[in-house]
Amino acid sequence: MIKVSDTAKKKVVELMTDDGFNPNEHFVRVGVKSGGCSGLSYDLKFDKIKEEDDKVFEDNDVKIIVDKKSFLYLIGTTLEYSGGLNGTGFVFNNPNANRTCGCGESFSL
Repeated sequence: MIKVSDTAKKKVVELMTDDGFNPNEHFVRVGVKSGGCSGLSYDLKFDKIKEEDDKVFEDNDVKIIVDKKSFLYLIGTTLEYSGGLNGTGFVFNNPNANRTCGCGESFSL
């Protein structure tokens, strides 16, 4: 399960609408890929298509899809949004990460 904070939901809906996606029908695709200063990095984009092996979650009225490979890395993660002085953007609060980089965009297990 992936959770979505209230601030992340608000920003997701805003960005999806701006990009021509319908937040009530389309998905936020969350994944993990190799790279970043800690070994793995997060990937987030909008998608209209659910693939056969995707896991589907809905939290706080946001539909999330995760590919099968990334799912194990993201169990229990909360998607948050920070608009503070230290930077603006989505933040992954991942309880599975043993180490994260300073920017929070990559992690290792």
